[in-house]
Amino acid sequence: MSKNKIIFLIEDNPDDELLTIQALNDNNIINEVIVAHDGVEALDYLFGSGKYKDRDINITPQVILLDLKLPKIDGLEVLKRIRTNALTKLLPVVILTSSTEEQDLIKGYSLGANSYIRKPVDFEQFTQAIKQLGLYWLVLNELPYSNKI
Repeated sequence: MSKNKIIFLIEDNPDDELLTIQALNDNNIINEVIVAHDGVEALDYLFGSGKYKDRDINITPQVILLDLKLPKIDGLEVLKRIRTNALTKLLPVVILTSSTEEQDLIKGYSLGANSYIRKPVDFEQFTQAIKQLGLYWLVLNELPYSNKI
């Protein structure tokens, strides 16, 4: 696992991307943000395929920030694939979405989302969720059996 604090942002809206990165930087939460702009690119990055075929897939993000309304493959399908892969199934996933559909909330949690935050984001709530998930992930990585799941 990576010792860097990598946050993987999956967001197709450039304005939301900039706002999220600025909020992370303002709160000194991250060292590196990697951004995917659609579901296909996100899965390629996570699983080392397509333009990311040479990427070391053992270097995983500390947390994934996932928009639901993505082009090519939607966020719920991305989440489903994250949770069904041994390498990524335990990665913390925070859904960031403008969707007001209760069904999206229910489906997101049923697929294994760790947190669900609606846009426009309450940045205090957002940063607290990231900090808590980040601490959880750092502790999990220290457990001797964590890489054997």
